[in-house]
Amino acid sequence: MYVDILLGLQWGDEGKGKIVDHLSDKYDVIARFQGGPNAGHTLVINGEKTILHTVPSGILHHRPVNVIGNGVVIDPITLQKEIETLTAKGADINKRLFISKKAHLILPTHKILDAASEASKGLSKIGSTLRGISPTYMDKTGRNGLRVGDLLAADFASHYEKIKEKHLHLLKLYDYEFSLPELEQPWLEAIEFMKSLNLIDSEYFLNDLLSQGKTILAEGAQGTMLDIDFGTYPFVTSSNTITSGACNGLGIAPNKVKEVIGIAKAYCTRVGSGPFPTELNDEMGERLRQVGSEFGATTGRPRRCGWIDLPALKYAIMINGVTQIAMTKADVLNDFETVEACTAYKVDGTISQQIPFDLCTTDILPVYEKLNGWKTDLRNFTNYEALPESFLGYLNFVEEYLKTEVTMISTGPERERLVFKKALESVS
Repeated sequence: MYVDILLGLQWGDEGKGKIVDHLSDKYDVIARFQGGPNAGHTLVINGEKTILHTVPSGILHHRPVNVIGNGVVIDPITLQKEIETLTAKGADINKRLFISKKAHLILPTHKILDAASEASKGLSKIGSTLRGISPTYMDKTGRNGLRVGDLLAADFASHYEKIKEKHLHLLKLYDYEFSLPELEQPWLEAIEFMKSLNLIDSEYFLNDLLSQGKTILAEGAQGTMLDIDFGTYPFVTSSNTITSGACNGLGIAPNKVKEVIGIAKAYCTRVGSGPFPTELNDEMGERLRQVGSEFGATTGRPRRCGWIDLPALKYAIMINGVTQIAMTKADVLNDFETVEACTAYKVDGTISQQIPFDLCTTDILPVYEKLNGWKTDLRNFTNYEALPESFLGYLNFVEEYLKTEVTMISTGPERERLVFKKALESVS
């Protein structure tokens, strides 16, 4: 019995969904542990794209059951649409999907508060996806939230009305126009749909499975550099995206964790506002964006692009206790003569490999090392030893810097385009 954790090491969009999808048949359970419909995990199976926002990325497999954990915040409308799409693709939701009663609900007024708050910031916008994530987590920590299990209570309607009135009072502080009925009616219909799903005491459910010798893959959303505590605050998400968040978000003890699989792109991207030391605001950045199709799966916004940031990755590995790395989108760099890697920062005139306390206000310049490109289509390779020598040199350089092994390399968006350096030892 054990839990492996899979999470992002950058600013999200690392390709976690594909890796979870590829590994899913090796586990008995895939469990999402934080975030909400601000996530967009993209699967490409037999040429068909599926984007998941709330449902775990193992849902299109036959072996694992999928659990939405207590750390997730759920928009009933988004969840219903997602389930209807998955059902049309053959997913057996009744047997394969379970939802924690302790997960919090995103209300229509949460979305309005999110939009009103972001609009009020002017040029200082955080870059919210406007899905109501932050206000929902604020109500959770403020002990005012509604949870999935509350749907089954006889007095649910009165609790909902009480929170709604509180939100409407807060909205008077903003100069923001909205129409609540347009959002509220479909939401009320969606919560009725939710009542028909498998609503469970997920902490007991998961630990009972562990006691039976079952295996769990905990799936994270967003990335380490967006963690509420350890990310580039205040330009972060509202939950703990790191390893400890998996324990909190699923009710699983730390001693059950075996492998921590960190996902990182061969370069770096970020959506929304906030510091990004290696960002390329030039033709090279645009080339990365176009070749990598770097547009948000949830928002459609163009992603900011730059070279790989090794000090930030080393920081993420330290925070998470990463035991192995899956590198994605290596194929995007197929045609580059040279690639660059940030190996240090020049902070206020001093060279450092540590992330400053506040990246937003610190004068920071990346220090780069230039490496040979591989000028080869990696999609043609299925065996690690056969990979181009120059690409292996790039991997060796990254591994030596990070002191962590890259065990998986994604060579294209499709499920099957994944090269393993070695078998994932903890799964069977």
